[in-house]
Amino acid sequence: MRDNDHSNIGILKEIAELLNEETEIVSMLKGALVKFLNGTNFETGWIFFIDEKGRSELVVHVNLPEALEYKNCHYLKKGGCWCVSRYRNEELKKASNIIECQRIESAITANVGDHEGITHHATVPLQSGQERFGILNVASKDTVRFSEEELALLESVAFQMGSAIKRILLTKQEQEMALVKERNRLARDLHDSVNQLLFSVTLTARAGIEMTNDSDVKETFKEIQHLTQDALTEMRALIWQLRPKGLENGLLEAIKVYAEMLGLKLHVTVSGVLQFPSRIEETLFRVAQEALNNVRRHAGVLEAALYITVTSTDILLVIRDEGRGFVIDNNTKLLSIGLQSIKDRAKSVGGKADWVSEIGKGTELLIRLPY
Repeated sequence: MRDNDHSNIGILKEIAELLNEETEIVSMLKGALVKFLNGTNFETGWIFFIDEKGRSELVVHVNLPEALEYKNCHYLKKGGCWCVSRYRNEELKKASNIIECQRIESAITANVGDHEGITHHATVPLQSGQERFGILNVASKDTVRFSEEELALLESVAFQMGSAIKRILLTKQEQEMALVKERNRLARDLHDSVNQLLFSVTLTARAGIEMTNDSDVKETFKEIQHLTQDALTEMRALIWQLRPKGLENGLLEAIKVYAEMLGLKLHVTVSGVLQFPSRIEETLFRVAQEALNNVRRHAGVLEAALYITVTSTDILLVIRDEGRGFVIDNNTKLLSIGLQSIKDRAKSVGGKADWVSEIGKGTELLIRLPY
């Protein structure tokens, strides 16, 4: 066996150990790419994730020359290229040399920095079985074509990366399933214990009203009944949030059922087709829940309007009420728990949340998520 064969085996073992240690996909890929570049003749590399619609995202890059790193990798992110096109068309099956790269050529032509002799690159798909995730590109100074041995090594690393991505995704799915089970258990416990106790207090207060002729005592029992009824509504909303019913019938149906449970009249307007990945659908649902909770608790009205607009690139969800409104001090970063939750949920899927509100003129919440 040749010396470089022993070296390659050692590199692959080190990368395999690293991939098994890391838990976050991006940090795992970056660590593996750094290890790979340090142990081979390849000098720079970058990774694109590509979704089901063919949209690419630059997620990792290491040792890029100045021209390619210019303005947050502007030229790597913009425009078309052969490798991504071949991947989208399912024509990229193995590690291949790229004769010419439009993105590298654009960066060189723009003269935005030293390209350090990087003019061509090799590319390989990242996949596990039939499931594909994106592509890994590598390049070296003054290298137009890589050898079959180098391409074979690149394929081995890509295979390990793809397997690691799949493992991490499966682990996350298992964690999400465990979380759903725990939510269901907690919802059952709340329903069987606290919810039933509150209902018993309501019945006791009602009986107390009927049993006394003292007006002050009657008023006290009525107040207890009123407060307990509010607590019951809050508890049912909490149980519903933990274990939502109706989402299997569609996002709109679930939101309408939740609004009805809160005693709100919801006017709905939709533009576009509501077919989302499960994570986006749940995010929209949870955001709508929190927004409707805010309307019921703080707006002082029992009506709200919901607008959903779906385009080829994003989703806009708007919830508007004509209630009390509020003012947030722009000089403070502190938000209410509800607003912070909405903002965090939108951010978790790459979106953003904003709101417009004025005392006496209501509130408008705007959520935009990439799609």
